[in-house]
Amino acid sequence: MQLPDDLRYSTDHEWVRLEDGRFRLGITDYAQDALGDVVFVEIPEVGSEFTASAKVSEVESTKSVSDIYAPVAGRVVEVNAELADAPERLNDDPYGDGWICIIEPTNPSDLDSLLDVDSYRRLIEGT
Repeated sequence: MQLPDDLRYSTDHEWVRLEDGRFRLGITDYAQDALGDVVFVEIPEVGSEFTASAKVSEVESTKSVSDIYAPVAGRVVEVNAELADAPERLNDDPYGDGWICIIEPTNPSDLDSLLDVDSYRRLIEGT
């Protein structure tokens, strides 16, 4: 299972990558594996504003439908529109082509409340 150490993780299995003061958002390898084959991704609208822990998106797989939550508060400034036609990218490349959106944070220090790679590893391993 992939766990890049340059990311921050939520307890809901989302990841964020800091890029020029903005946060790229996706779901973890652990989450995509638990979901199974992804068949649909609800793409958030550019300009949408969210509080931390608010629903940003929805992912439908062959097993279930799962909500994706904003790990930080902010406004969506870019979306991965390619997921509409290729939702399987969440399975194939969750930390690359499978990103969901880019959020301009309301409070950049929200990043400090997220888990580092070691803390996230302990969470998913149940230790």
